[in-house]
Amino acid sequence: MNHLKRNPITSLLQTTALAFSLTVGLSACGSEEGSTKATQVAAKVGSSEISVHQINQVLSRTPVGNASKDAVQAASQQVLERLIDQQLAVDQATEAKLHRSPDVVAQLEAARREVLARAYLQQLTGNVPKPTPEEIKKYYQDNPALFAERRVFNLQEIRVPKAIGIVDDLRKLAEQGRPIEEVAGFLRTRNVQFGGGSATRTAEQIPLELLPRVHALKDGQSAAVQAGDSVTFLRVASSQQVPVSETVATPGIAQFLNNRRTAEIVTGEIKRLRASTTIAYLGDFDQAAAKSAESADKPAAPAETLPLTAPLESGAKPAASAEQGAIERGIQGLK
Repeated sequence: MNHLKRNPITSLLQTTALAFSLTVGLSACGSEEGSTKATQVAAKVGSSEISVHQINQVLSRTPVGNASKDAVQAASQQVLERLIDQQLAVDQATEAKLHRSPDVVAQLEAARREVLARAYLQQLTGNVPKPTPEEIKKYYQDNPALFAERRVFNLQEIRVPKAIGIVDDLRKLAEQGRPIEEVAGFLRTRNVQFGGGSATRTAEQIPLELLPRVHALKDGQSAAVQAGDSVTFLRVASSQQVPVSETVATPGIAQFLNNRRTAEIVTGEIKRLRASTTIAYLGDFDQAAAKSAESADKPAAPAETLPLTAPLESGAKPAASAEQGAIERGIQGLK
């Protein structure tokens, strides 16, 4: 189910397990040849060695599913060839002393920081308790719009900059159930520039903060939604009931709740670290930080994520969930 996506930390934990299993499998292949080393050498490139462990690290980032032993071995050979090519280039870069270039040194340091930050967050979230059956059942019951009453929506929308009088006018038009063409005509008479589009959206492709409001709309009904510096006239042209049973939804809900719990832990830790560490902004960044702090003290803007539809001339993409990106923001905060 699309609304229940894995986050980077969960994927990292899973791929670590996958790497371990592949290591065991490839080590077993090597043991048949009489090798007893824990980390075997797969190839020598000049004076450098490429180990099975390096191959496993690459394979751990590759979805192999329930691949057979032969398929894993073939993938390992392909990875090895790429690592050989890479080592040849590394040797030439080292010979040319490119590793001492300021730009390369900066990139290496950035990569090091990224790896260390991810390692810390992985350690931090490594023992997140799994959601209980009661928690999963409660989430299912508390979110009928996602499951028992799930719908697929055919949405139409018109987006306009937030302007005096327009918001109230659009709300009245929505309450009156005016068709989208009439709303567009109204805006033209006011010389208001607007954009619009239409798309089919499943319930899980609608931001969780906005879904209850959209779900409450019947076919043909509309709503005017403010978000940021724009207002959107949103109309449900049609919809179809496509419920999801609790049995089918359970694995996805468990993953989602685990992701959310992980995100909360990361966010809390970043907040704690910021509070316990002296952070001094300098130069222009000092003023920018002060403005950012002032904005943080103000009431939060509506969390609704718009637009839900893509422009008519382009392909539609699912709206982002409010839970997505928490882990990545945590990593950025640790840098």
